Amino acid sequence: MAEKEKMLNGGIYKPFVEELTKDRETAKMLCFEYNRLSPEKTEQREAIIRKLLGKTQKTFLIEPNFYCDYGYNIEIGENFYSNHNLVILDPAKVTFGDNVFIGPNCGFYTARHPLNAKERITFVEDAKPIKVGDNVWFGGNVCVLAGVTIGENSVIGAGSVVTKDIPANVVAVGNPCKVIRNL
Repeated sequence: MAEKEKMLNGGIYKPFVEELTKDRETAKMLCFEYNRLSPEKTEQREAIIRKLLGKTQKTFLIEPNFYCDYGYNIEIGENFYSNHNLVILDPAKVTFGDNVFIGPNCGFYTARHPLNAKERITFVEDAKPIKVGDNVWFGGNVCVLAGVTIGENSVIGAGSVVTKDIPANVVAVGNPCKVIRNL
């Protein structure tokens, strides 16, 4: 099985093989092009995001700077908004529902590295998907880790590190992120 196939199926894979390196370089070049465009070049910016991401809807805005690993594993719903400095490490699928708003300096990281140092230095990894429901709001500086699902209508407070699933209709904050009240 090819390393890309292993990656897409959630298995342990080697990210520095030629095919995956080329995919990352393509995504990095599109991100570079996107991030250097003047703000009034909205049509060009939108076209780059549509080319880069796996799935987009009609209305979205991702403020520069934006960075991702592959792009083709990212799906955004209708009326998606991200403030500046969004980072999505997407060797696994990252899916955002409709009406998702993301504050500045947020990261969504699907990649995982071995805890065992001898394994880790061989440069293998795996990845687990992240899923965000409709109408979710992320404050600034939120970090969402691999394998997390966040339920619809929830609010993730600024500075939170989301390590476990968050149910629908709650406010959750902290490091690690925990539910503090129902909505």
